[in-house]
Parts: sequence; structure tokens; C-alpha cells
Amino acid sequence: MSLSRRSLLGALAVAVPSFALSGCATPAPDRAADIGMPGDLLPERVRMVIPYAEGGGTDVWARFLAPRLTDAMEVPCRILPDNLPGGESIIGSNRYARENVSDGSSFLITSGTTHYQYMLGRPEVEFDFAAMRPLLVNAGGGVIYGSAEAGVRGIDDLFSGNTRLRYGGISATGLDLTALLAFDVLKLDVTTVFGLEGRGPARLAVERGELNIDYQTSSAYKTQIVPLAEQGRATPLMSFGQLESDGSVSTDPALSDLPTVREVYRDAYGEDPSGPAWDAYRAFLGAGVTYQKGMWITAETPDSVVQPFFDATRRLQQDEAFQEESAKVLGGYPIYAGDEVDEVRSVLTLSPEVRAYVLDLLATRHRTVIRGA
Repeated sequence: MSLSRRSLLGALAVAVPSFALSGCATPAPDRAADIGMPGDLLPERVRMVIPYAEGGGTDVWARFLAPRLTDAMEVPCRILPDNLPGGESIIGSNRYARENVSDGSSFLITSGTTHYQYMLGRPEVEFDFAAMRPLLVNAGGGVIYGSAEAGVRGIDDLFSGNTRLRYGGISATGLDLTALLAFDVLKLDVTTVFGLEGRGPARLAVERGELNIDYQTSSAYKTQIVPLAEQGRATPLMSFGQLESDGSVSTDPALSDLPTVREVYRDAYGEDPSGPAWDAYRAFLGAGVTYQKGMWITAETPDSVVQPFFDATRRLQQDEAFQEESAKVLGGYPIYAGDEVDEVRSVLTLSPEVRAYVLDLLATRHRTVIRGA
């Protein structure tokens, strides 16, 4: 099932993934004229700056999409991946911002973690989404589940106080923050540890009984957690949900059999969530889930360079073979051309109240202080 455009655009009120452009070979003059583009604006080679390590989820996503985008273009392109990992994606993203290329010869890949560093106002961040434009946006999803073998056999076990909840993640300021904010909204007492090298190690720690609550992306949930649930070893609990245009949180259509964080709260407390914890959750839900991954390019890049990517994205949206092939990598969520969601640039800025709330939560509950933010 694919995510509705209404849900995707809903996240605009809060946050969006970032990304960049890939380059194309200069077409013959007559071909350029046919498609309304001056050929001298199309580089022969384009760097795809990936601020994450090779083999990780974002790297796999980018390398999957790049050749399919270019195959769907009217103009042949050659995209050269360039991994610049480190600093929770800050190092590579800063490098891209410093280069400030506006001829289409490079573009930036981003994920929710990149957006979070920007939104939190980390002093190391030099990139600015207001100075970029999206080429393509792809939503994502996530599931919180528990270890049945370690005492989490249902949602009631989260609130009973009889089971000590233990969560492990990569970093409190990365995508783990979505789960941490969900725990905060639900008023759960969860012991957290960080420093794991990925969501795979976190899942293995749950299987070993070292942790008993975790989250995984939709695709990992379907391939790794559902089999454990069928064996009686894991308990699917809730999805993060998807942000709507009115700021509400709706059922994730790719995970329609699971309640959302909002629904779990309502069942537990008899009313819908509200207040600063809920405002913070929705803000980061948009930036890290509904707009989880994307491609960005500098705002000054000419439309004639950017338009072929928008057009190629729309072709892929209608390509049934692509939809089938991408189901595992994209998790069943659609891709959107940047000109369909261009306003996402303005939604990655947190209100001072939400930022202050989240920074205090990180410092007091998760031993993470962002100095200078």
C-alpha cells in the first residue's frame, strides 16, 4: 500500500528530508531544444554526496534510486556516488554546503538524521535547507516492538510497571529520537543506552534479551521482526504513524494493522495527546518519518538542470515494474518530485519552544547535551 499524497504533504507543517541532484551528459543541440533545455547547463558527470557510510540504509537507498532515475530521464546521465560519512551526516553535508555548487554537478543525499541535526541547531551544522531545493522526497515508516521472551507480550506491559523497559540505539540525536519522543509522549519509563552501530545490532540485542523494546523501519520490520513475531518471540506494538496536513497523526497505510502512537496514548489515557511532548513528537515525525529521505541541490541551480529529475521521478511514479522492484528498498512508500513538495524547505525549522523542550529532554533523560544549540 502506498502513502497518500495528503499524508506526505501533511508533514510539511513540520519537517522534510533533504537531498540533491545528479548530473547529466550534455545532449546534442537538437535533443536539448526538443526538451526545452540548454545543453550547456547539464554536466557530463554528477557527484552524489552521501554523508553516510557505504552499505548503510541511506547509502543503499541512494544507490538504488540513482540509476533508475537516470534511466527514466530524457537525457543520459552519469552519477558518481561519493560517501563522506561522519558526525551523524554533518561532515559530508557541511562539505556540500561549503562547495556551494550551483551548476548541477553535485547534489546531496539526506535522511532523517541529517534533518534532526539541522533542526536541533547543532553548532557544527553549516548546511541550510533554506538555501537548497528538494529534487525528490521519499517517506518512510517505523514500528516499535517488544521482546515477548523478555516480558513485553502486549501494550499493557508498557504501562504496568512490572517490566523494566530497556532500549538501545545509535544516538539520541539521530533517528532514535523519534522513538525517544514516542516514549516521552506515552509517559513510559525506559532505560536507554546508545552507541550501537546500527538498527541491526539493536535487533540482535533484543533477540539476546539484552534489550526488550526497540524500533525498526517498515522494511526491516516486515523482513526481520514479523518472522520473530510468528515464532512468538517478538511483539509488534505500534507504528509511528504519518503526519497529515492538519498536523494530526494518521495510520501508516503500509502498517495499517498496527495502532499509532496517538491511538496507544488515547487507549491508555482516555484522551488524545497534546502539549509540548506531542508537539515535539509531531515535529520530528515529519522530518524523520514522513519525509525520511531525499535528494537536495543548491537553490541557485537552474530549472533547466533540475526539471529532468522532476520529470523522471514522475515517470517512475507511474512505472509498475519500478514499484514492484522498489517495494523492499522503499518500504512501499512513494517517491515525490521536488516541485510537488518544494515547500518542505520551510518546515525544517523548529519553534523555540519545541527546540527548548527537546534539548531539555535529551539532557535530563538521555544524558545528551548539545552545547551551543
